[in-house]
Amino acid sequence: MLSAFLAILVEPLVKWLEKIHVPRFFGAGLIILTGVAAIGFLIYVSYGKLTAFTDEFPMYVTRISDAVSPISKKIQKVQDSAGKLQQDASPKKVPEVRVRENTSWASYLARGVGSVWGAVIIAGVVPFLMYFMLLAHEKIYFCFQTMAGKQLDLDQFISRVNAMVRGYVVGNLIIGVLLSAISVVVFWQIGLPSAVTLGIISGMLNLIPFVGIMLALVIPMMAGVFQLEGAGPYVIIGLTVILLHVVAQNLLIPRLVGSRLDIGPVAATVGFLFWGWLWGVPGLLLAVPLTAFVKLLADSNPSMAHLSNLLAREPQRFILRRRRKVIPQTSASTNPS
Repeated sequence: MLSAFLAILVEPLVKWLEKIHVPRFFGAGLIILTGVAAIGFLIYVSYGKLTAFTDEFPMYVTRISDAVSPISKKIQKVQDSAGKLQQDASPKKVPEVRVRENTSWASYLARGVGSVWGAVIIAGVVPFLMYFMLLAHEKIYFCFQTMAGKQLDLDQFISRVNAMVRGYVVGNLIIGVLLSAISVVVFWQIGLPSAVTLGIISGMLNLIPFVGIMLALVIPMMAGVFQLEGAGPYVIIGLTVILLHVVAQNLLIPRLVGSRLDIGPVAATVGFLFWGWLWGVPGLLLAVPLTAFVKLLADSNPSMAHLSNLLAREPQRFILRRRRKVIPQTSASTNPS
């Protein structure tokens, strides 16, 4: 699914290179290699910053523990007092010893993201599969045309799928730029170092449903541990990120992205829940285009018109006409005699 999504996205670039007499195999390979190099450069830069952050992680932990120590002491006092009351009220029993194995933070991260080998396999397979899809586009079109037959207008369906994928990317890009700009302004006003970089990262991560709000919160707060004083800047960062996430997920994405894809807000939200439950984080990222794809399939089949109407942004009203069978009544003429 990811390979097909990316292949549809870069198909106009391949066609443009063909128009300037660049062979298709060379143009597709050039575009894919450029994308892989750009992603590799971003991973390299991020790895360097992540290594520096890992080296300074004990200092962050110490600073955070010092900041929350008064609250922890108060909570501990409440727990101790509650434990004493419980011991006085309950009869004496034999103490029960329970052994609990501590789970490292890396295991939680691995559970949420998936196995490292799975990510490596996906990263290695997707570019090759995407390249072969771009080369075999005519064969794929012929196979789909053979399967569809006369039941589906394949040219119209493909054009709508292409418009749907590009509309999804453009809509998210507009929302991401807006969220990043607001985050940069707020972070710069409170004196957060590297406000531009952190604002762009936080704004883009805020587009991810459900999980994005945690990532968009943690990164700027961790960056301001040694520079920001007091609780005020952290409250401002938290309120800004949460407000932007709520507005984006409940107002901007359903209206801007959903309107481009002709999907209602309820259908988009249910799509997030379903595809996220089915495929995890990748399902969340591709939930809206997958739901729109289902709607396009329903649009192409008259028997699925009610499903299309359910997913649509503005449902069409169906006029149900009941056919009444008129039974002719023949009156037999009775003879009075």
